[in-house]
Amino acid sequence: MESAAGALSAERREQLEDIDPSWCPSWPVEWQRCFHLVRMHLDAGGELPTEPGDVVHQGEDLGRWVRSVRLGWDNLTTVQQWMCEQVLGVEPAGEDEKPLPRRSQADKWAMNYAAARQFYEREGHLRVPRKHVERIVGEGQEERELRLGAWIGNQRSRAATLTPERIEQLSAIGMRWT
Repeated sequence: MESAAGALSAERREQLEDIDPSWCPSWPVEWQRCFHLVRMHLDAGGELPTEPGDVVHQGEDLGRWVRSVRLGWDNLTTVQQWMCEQVLGVEPAGEDEKPLPRRSQADKWAMNYAAARQFYEREGHLRVPRKHVERIVGEGQEERELRLGAWIGNQRSRAATLTPERIEQLSAIGMRWT
């Protein structure tokens, strides 16, 4: 036998796969463990846990696992999706359940700049009090409150590291750099 201690020979591995093609799945053992713990919970008459902390069994937060499976559905293999749907009754999360994507630093800067421009157009200057909060209507018509005074102060103190384009944009709406 050519294998190391404890390893299966190719012939033995093929024999096991003939019996059960999923005997050694490609996904992590932690995923498999949580799947079986949820299945055992359901078999014992329990409800499908859907929120973190709903059911903790053998140190595993089954509600957190179910939520991660639903939110990460597209990252599962076809077999995992089938197992979750057919065995556990878990379905992928709807678009309304998925968290909003995180905003990039560039998106945040653009939003704050839009608030600064709005302030300038309304007030005619950019001498924003440190504690001033500016309300703007963002994408999707959502209203946001931005701590514009603090942002302006931060831009002023970081002038040496701002891109020339950003300095030019802020200067054009009345930014005082000193």
